[in-house]
Amino acid sequence: MTERIETGACFCGAIAAELRGEPFSVVYDHDDDCRRAIGSPLTVWVGYRVDQVRFTRGAPKTFSRTPGVERSFCGDCGTSIGYSDAGLAGEIHLCIGFMDHPERFAPQAHAFWRLKLPWVEMADGLPRLDTTSRQRDAALGDPATRRCG
Repeated sequence: MTERIETGACFCGAIAAELRGEPFSVVYDHDDDCRRAIGSPLTVWVGYRVDQVRFTRGAPKTFSRTPGVERSFCGDCGTSIGYSDAGLAGEIHLCIGFMDHPERFAPQAHAFWRLKLPWVEMADGLPRLDTTSRQRDAALGDPATRRCG
């Protein structure tokens, strides 16, 4: 069987990546912290191990407002690329909008369902998790306690 290879790029093409193997997670995220960072009512994160991801063009810029979380984006066009979380060592979560073929990544669950906007309705039958979909270091906090002001 052939190894799965996916690609992603930002809107202007300055940043591109190659992703090898299967993602370990594909999850809708209703977290208000991510909502503010992405500028969207929700997103889908595609989780890979750091060693599965290779940036083939450009280098993302990073920003951190949330303790332990570093977000990456294109410094030219602003496309959100992903995030890494100190509480999830060795993982990188890429924004579905960065992926060249987002249709290949079917979500498996909803994370932070309790924080979803009241007018968002999803009739997909996927699990609705009140918190994160990944076991992480609780000492780094929870989106509900670190709302942007």
